[in-house]
Amino acid sequence: MTINTDNLLESILESLDRVDYIRAEEIPDIALYMDQVTSIMEERLRASVRYPDTDKILTKTMINNYAKNDLLPPPEKKKYSREHVLLLIFIYYFKGFLSMADISRLLKPVTEEYFHSDRHELSLKEVYETVFSMESDLVSDVKEDLKASFERAQGIFEAVQDDKERECLQNFAFICTLSFDVYMKKMMIEKMIDAMPEPEPQTKKKHEKKQEDTNE
Repeated sequence: MTINTDNLLESILESLDRVDYIRAEEIPDIALYMDQVTSIMEERLRASVRYPDTDKILTKTMINNYAKNDLLPPPEKKKYSREHVLLLIFIYYFKGFLSMADISRLLKPVTEEYFHSDRHELSLKEVYETVFSMESDLVSDVKEDLKASFERAQGIFEAVQDDKERECLQNFAFICTLSFDVYMKKMMIEKMIDAMPEPEPQTKKKHEKKQEDTNE
């Protein structure tokens, strides 16, 4: 995402119009090998990274670490379903501001209830599409907040005579305002995650599943 500093606000707002997400129907509903999964993520999310030439979207090591840390259900015969990819997309966005432990705790209830499950009317695909369908409304709200923050920052340091110095201070104030907004929202997200029920230990679940199988 490139920003034109000569017309900062307009360039930021135009960049937001280019923000998009991977739609579920764009992901093949077939079993995929790991290389195919990384290719899909690279192709669809490359434009969203800060440094397109060097930033990694998803690697084999990342996928293995996510599975190891209980963020992602294991593949079936070394192949990944569309639902695996949907979870990887959630992880991609969350990892920018949440720890792996928080992401695991946040995704676990969704994964346990909707991943390859027929216990509910909604599938994981429908949960994903419903959440991301709010994007257009959210972008509009973000635009209005950005305009207000930018105008507020432009209204300070007016006593500074040098144009470049004043612009530098106003841009710094604008970034500080955005940073405070991110900080506050991140803190709220963390508090909501902390209030979630503690996940059951994996060993306990395996024991209970074994008991159910035995009883059957």
